[in-house]
Amino acid sequence: MSEDRPPYPPFTPETALRKVQAAEDAWNTRDPHRVATAYTPDSIWRNRDAFLRGREEIITFLTRKWERELDYALRKSLWGFHQNRIAVRFQYECHDAAGQWWRSYGNEMWEFDEHGLMRSREASINDVTITETERRVHGPRTEAERGVELPLR
Repeated sequence: MSEDRPPYPPFTPETALRKVQAAEDAWNTRDPHRVATAYTPDSIWRNRDAFLRGREEIITFLTRKWERELDYALRKSLWGFHQNRIAVRFQYECHDAAGQWWRSYGNEMWEFDEHGLMRSREASINDVTITETERRVHGPRTEAERGVELPLR
């Protein structure tokens, strides 16, 4: 598999939006191996209170995540960008094994190498309980939903 992942920095408004949508699409597959290929082999992560280094740790982390976060569906939106960095806000919904639904709100800071691979990711995330009727994220985005922002509440 190629170690290039276009678009490449420095980002423009168009390429930053494409990068964010590509990340959303990949995460919505819930395939840890596919998601991990977007990161450098030695990528550094902070996800809540977890600190990870490298694709193998990312794969292990995401495998466990999606074993407990059932029916996970994510939306990301571009917050800002500069050169090789992108900031996003996101929301995702999932339920646990007991059937409790959750909405998680967060912000991420991404830094990319010259090949378009993410070399660092910092994620701050907060969770709120919701009922199934309060859900608003139902699987991957349709074409009509591309670029549509989610409300904060």
